[in-house]
Amino acid sequence: MPLKVAHRGAMGYEPENTLLAFKKAIDMGADMIELDVHVCKSGEVVVMHDETVDRTTDGSGRIEDKTLTELKGLNMEKGERISTLTEVLDFVDKKVKLCIEVKDKNTAMEVRAIIEKYIEENGWNYDDFIISSYHHNELEQLKNKDPEIKIGVLSNVIPPIEFLGFAKKIKAYSVNVPVDRIDSKFVAKAHKMGLKVFVFAANDSGEIEKAKEINADYICSNFPDKI
Repeated sequence: MPLKVAHRGAMGYEPENTLLAFKKAIDMGADMIELDVHVCKSGEVVVMHDETVDRTTDGSGRIEDKTLTELKGLNMEKGERISTLTEVLDFVDKKVKLCIEVKDKNTAMEVRAIIEKYIEENGWNYDDFIISSYHHNELEQLKNKDPEIKIGVLSNVIPPIEFLGFAKKIKAYSVNVPVDRIDSKFVAKAHKMGLKVFVFAANDSGEIEKAKEINADYICSNFPDKI
């Protein structure tokens, strides 16, 4: 059976990338939570999808131009606030695994440092994490620096099957691809090459059924309870 992944938490029910969404995902029995990270002006790794705060808060401007104090002063839906990655790790407390998407350049190593700390001091394991990104050079550097870290190579290549050789070359754990761009042939070839297949975002019943039928290993959805 594929693992159930909650996309930005259970964002179909609660504000995306918030503790409320992560709690909902845990309550719904998700195996993993997918979330997105940036580094803010004061150096902390914060959990947000967009480069700006405009869409999901009552503020405006780029995350990289704001300190953590400034970000914490912004309001999200349902009274939620922007969280740091360490706050999320403390909140989740090993109840689920995490797929952390690195959105910016020069961020992967910051994420690695946090993961290393939680593995060494808080009882987490390498198996609890996948680090994904479209910044493939950074993923390759990350893997070379720490071979035990699992990396998920995000791809919008069409057709994505041409991308598998690259993923294998940089020793990726998984290829993370849109559900509407792959088929059973792609999954079979990925598996033959030793790669897991992580599909997103399978939100309606047809997309979820397709992901199951083609034997995807991870199904990422805004509605994890539907998987």
